[in-house]
Amino acid sequence: MGHRALIAYERSDSTYNCHYTHWGGMHLRLKQAITSETPFGGEQPNETSQSICTQLLEATTETAIQYALDSRQSPSLPVDIDPWATRCTLEEIITEQLDFLHHEAFYVVDRDFAVTAYRTHWFGLQYDCAAIETAPTVGNGALRTVRWYDGEPVGDGFAQGEFRALKAVAGDLIDRGFFTHSEAIEYIEQKLDEWVGEDQELIVRRPHVVE
Repeated sequence: MGHRALIAYERSDSTYNCHYTHWGGMHLRLKQAITSETPFGGEQPNETSQSICTQLLEATTETAIQYALDSRQSPSLPVDIDPWATRCTLEEIITEQLDFLHHEAFYVVDRDFAVTAYRTHWFGLQYDCAAIETAPTVGNGALRTVRWYDGEPVGDGFAQGEFRALKAVAGDLIDRGFFTHSEAIEYIEQKLDEWVGEDQELIVRRPHVVE
């Protein structure tokens, strides 16, 4: 199935190019792999990928983007070099491009190639209770940073398990009649806010819930 993720690269005009990776969500490993010398990941610096990345971040037309992709043979790297979307705001990527169910992680790369890694948490509850039949996967969840020590994410696996357990509890409370759907989502959001430390970041996006 892969470990899918999206990566947002900041452009000089403060918009972003969005790229896809099929395996980069595993252990949030692209946080360390993406650098100015390896903009699309990979173990060794690659001048071709550096040049393509620079051209893509400067391109303002589809013709310029296609030229950057066609002008030389693109290497095979962890991040797809062909952009998923270009010249988007960060908000547009989070609310319109990021799939909180199928994308396990989200990375934001600033202009100096400092990388912020987020773990995604989907708010859909149809697998956790009988009363809910469906839920959107785009624009419906939370992004959460984790602590890092010596180049490794600390407690990432625990945080994911903690969130799965939280959803199971929320779903059970809906089925027992203690929560409406919207109250359960508010409960999930509240608990996440309590769990995230002061040195971490929590971003929540959710659509209007119709009871």
